[in-house]
Amino acid sequence: MKTHRNHANYWAFVLHRISGLALLLFLPAHFYVLALAVEQAATLDMFLSWTEAPLVKLLETGLVILLAAHMTGGLRILAIEFLAWRNWQKSVVAITGGLSLAA
Repeated sequence: MKTHRNHANYWAFVLHRISGLALLLFLPAHFYVLALAVEQAATLDMFLSWTEAPLVKLLETGLVILLAAHMTGGLRILAIEFLAWRNWQKSVVAITGGLSLAA
């Protein structure tokens, strides 16, 4: 018996949901820092010096990857909803999507 959790669409959904939740957590902090840039220059400078830490740089890289994954998942959903696909076209898109994530 094949379960839905073995299907590629399920894992695409999971990745899209996780990346969306990560962005949900990040965006309020990002907007707060933007507000600091307008009102408190000294506090902004202190925060920017904190972002030079290697761990923060690693987390920022992960954030960019999650943002790209979320955008790709959203484009995938739009393509599924609005384009008529043949089976061979679905395979080509899946392969190229996998290769682009691997690169």
